[in-house]
Amino acid sequence: MSLQLGWINDQDKIEISEDFIGVLDKLLQLAAEAEGLTEGEVTLTFVDDDEIHQLNREYRNVDRPTDVLSFSMQEETDEELEIIYEVENENEQIPFEGMLGDIIISAERAKLQSDEYGHSLERELGFLFVHGFLHLIGYDHQDEASEAVMTEKQEAALRQVGLTR
Repeated sequence: MSLQLGWINDQDKIEISEDFIGVLDKLLQLAAEAEGLTEGEVTLTFVDDDEIHQLNREYRNVDRPTDVLSFSMQEETDEELEIIYEVENENEQIPFEGMLGDIIISAERAKLQSDEYGHSLERELGFLFVHGFLHLIGYDHQDEASEAVMTEKQEAALRQVGLTR
């Protein structure tokens, strides 16, 4: 089985083609394979700067737009409820493990950054998507060493689909 990618285009400023979603799905499969993941679900939503600004303020207390946000369903905190469901024909309850989480990308911010960095919009969106995926599965970049690990993993996946600088 492979990872499933669901996506929503909740903005109208930047065109996102079905063909490019196929590239993102391939990136997801490659990045997951590199991490030993064989199944799960990821939801990707494209928004504009106003929407991601609101989400960044609400969930991170940062009052500005950002390029990508990741909301992992695999992290548990004391404040969160554990998601469980009934298994058909059994009295056993098990945790919901299929959903890895949500990635939200500002397509508007990605376009600005691709222009600034001098590469394609597709490369920037691919980078942000893999970056968000790595956050979903527990990677972070709080110091130089962890940032270097994430960068290498992102670039390796992007090279495999031809999204280089």
